[in-house]
Amino acid sequence: MKLGAIVEGHGEEAAIPILVRRIAAWLDPMLRVDVLPPHRVARGKLDKENEVRRAVEALARKAGQGAPILIVLDADDAAACVLGPRLLRWASSARGDREIGVVVAVREFEAWFLAAARSLSGLRGLPDRLEAVPDAERHHNPKAWLGTKMPDGYTESLDQPALTTAMDLEEARCADSFDKLVRDLGRLLGRTPPARGR
Repeated sequence: MKLGAIVEGHGEEAAIPILVRRIAAWLDPMLRVDVLPPHRVARGKLDKENEVRRAVEALARKAGQGAPILIVLDADDAAACVLGPRLLRWASSARGDREIGVVVAVREFEAWFLAAARSLSGLRGLPDRLEAVPDAERHHNPKAWLGTKMPDGYTESLDQPALTTAMDLEEARCADSFDKLVRDLGRLLGRTPPARGR
C-alpha cells in the first residue's frame, strides 16, 4: 500500500520513510508499504491553515486514491497537545476522504533517539555505552545532547537517517510522542500495535 508523508526538515525527509517501513515491518512482517518521497514544508508554514491544506491536497493528488497521509513535525517550544489536534483538523478539512495522522515529536525528533540511546551505543561515533535519557522528551535540546557525544557533532541530514535505521523501536516507545507515532501508523495501516512495555 502507498503512504504519503509531510515533514519539515531535510533529516526527516530521509528518516521518515525508513522509520515508517521499520514500524510497518514490526507491526506485520508481511506488510509492504510504499512510502512516497516526503513532501517537505517549512516549519513556519505549518502554522498556517492555508499552507497545511495546500500541502495535504498536493500530497493526496500525488499519493493517489485512498492513500493515507502522515504528518510529522517537531513541537519545539509549542505544546504538542494543542498543535497536533489543530493540524489534524486543518488537514482533515482539506481531505476528509483520507485517513490522516499527525504526530508532533515533543521537543524534537531527536528526543526519540535519547529514549532509545542504549540501542545506539557505538554508532556514528557515539560512546560504546549509552543509557536511555530519563524523560527524554523533557530534555531542553536533544540535538545538542547528541552533538556533545559525537566527535564530529550531530549532522541532521546524515545522522538522523542512520540512527533511525538502528534505534530500538520498543525502547523509543518510552517517549509518548513516539508511541503515538506507532499507534497512528497502526491505524493508518490497519494493524494493531502490541501493548507498550513499561
